[in-house]
Amino acid sequence: MTKADIVEAMYTKIGFSKKEAADLVEMVFESIKKTLAQGEKIKISGFGNFVVREKRSRVGRNPQTGQSIQISARKVLTFRPSQVLRAEVNASLDGKPVRPDTLRGIAADEHEDAGE
Repeated sequence: MTKADIVEAMYTKIGFSKKEAADLVEMVFESIKKTLAQGEKIKISGFGNFVVREKRSRVGRNPQTGQSIQISARKVLTFRPSQVLRAEVNASLDGKPVRPDTLRGIAADEHEDAGE
């Protein structure tokens, strides 16, 4: 799925004009990018969490020469899917539809875990 696919879905399902849909999608992604660039977490209930993590500098090896090289410190973006998303993805493996009441239970458990 691409950004254009998301815009198209908003256009057809919600009834926004294509320009309105494109502007809204762009605003959402810009907000997400700015938040992550500031090092803040993004938690989307029923979907997952985006977290910026710091990686320390370390010594690595060039796989072609075996020579030691210094890998500089950097930030990495990680995504951890919610239990709801995992259940939906895994349900597609066995071909069984996911029961909505099951997902609600998982979502409630996640909500309780987030409060800790």
